[in-house]
Amino acid sequence: MAARHPSASVFHSRGWLEALARTYNYEMYVLTSAPFDQPLENGIVVCRVSSWITGARLVSLPFSDHCEPLLHESDEAEQFIHWMQDVCDLQHWKYVELRPQSPPNRGGDGLRPSHSYWFHELDLSPGLNQLFRGLHKNSFQRKVQRAEREGLTYEAGRSETLMEEFYHLLMRTRRRQQLLPQPRAWFKNLLECMKGALQIRVARKNGSPIAAMLTLQHGSSVVYKYGCSDENFHALGGMPFLFWKLIEESKASGAEKIDLGRTDLNNEGLIDFKDRLGASKKLLTYYRYTKTAKRGVTALSDSRVLRQFFAFLPRTVCSAAGRVLYRHLG
Repeated sequence: MAARHPSASVFHSRGWLEALARTYNYEMYVLTSAPFDQPLENGIVVCRVSSWITGARLVSLPFSDHCEPLLHESDEAEQFIHWMQDVCDLQHWKYVELRPQSPPNRGGDGLRPSHSYWFHELDLSPGLNQLFRGLHKNSFQRKVQRAEREGLTYEAGRSETLMEEFYHLLMRTRRRQQLLPQPRAWFKNLLECMKGALQIRVARKNGSPIAAMLTLQHGSSVVYKYGCSDENFHALGGMPFLFWKLIEESKASGAEKIDLGRTDLNNEGLIDFKDRLGASKKLLTYYRYTKTAKRGVTALSDSRVLRQFFAFLPRTVCSAAGRVLYRHLG
């Protein structure tokens, strides 16, 4: 289904779904009107998240920036949404959440906006010279040139060594941002399940890794999913250098766009960073059906007190907390 449907993304792929199931033990379903013995022609991919901390709910999909319902007609969407609402009420789940890139037809369907983000995407159709000129002069062009003068070295691949270097920098970055790190098992499972669709890129100074990113590819779209760096070397331009390598290699592979993911509306620094790459942005809104009108509990990751607490935890404790808590956050 994912390979055939024009709205499919990497978040519909078998590898992504398998990594979610392996890491977090989520129950996976595809809601479809196709007969049991026929190929899937439509569907909504969902996970059932069962948590004694954050409640039981149906999400399409956890830890995925977006997940378009793979439907062909508007009346199909209404049919599926009503089915999910009935199951939510019957099972006493907290809510059903959809994460479409395009707003659903919400005429009386009970869906309400829950969270909104900026979604950023870089069009790769211009030539490389034009793409470079589209980069912000100070934030990217000069930093890429500085990285080259500094002799930063670069490696891309999917080896265990690259993954370890990436995860070390990720731990450092998440601590700086006062956020729990994702479980190491999540990245191990992504590496195994996504196979050649996953790439890790690392920039080094004198052999030491100073910046890294993890990307995924599906069809003509490359998805920038995770990035991290050593703040002691930010002046050397490691991340801008990696982004330019990503643009060069994506363009050479025939990709048409780079999906830069979602950004919180109040994260002005990250919004500016992606804008300065020359990316366009549009509003990305998640929708929920909730049986009651009660206000939901604040997400663990949004709690300022918890974020400050996580920042002072020892690295090993912080890693263990991520292993325990992340499955409740999906």
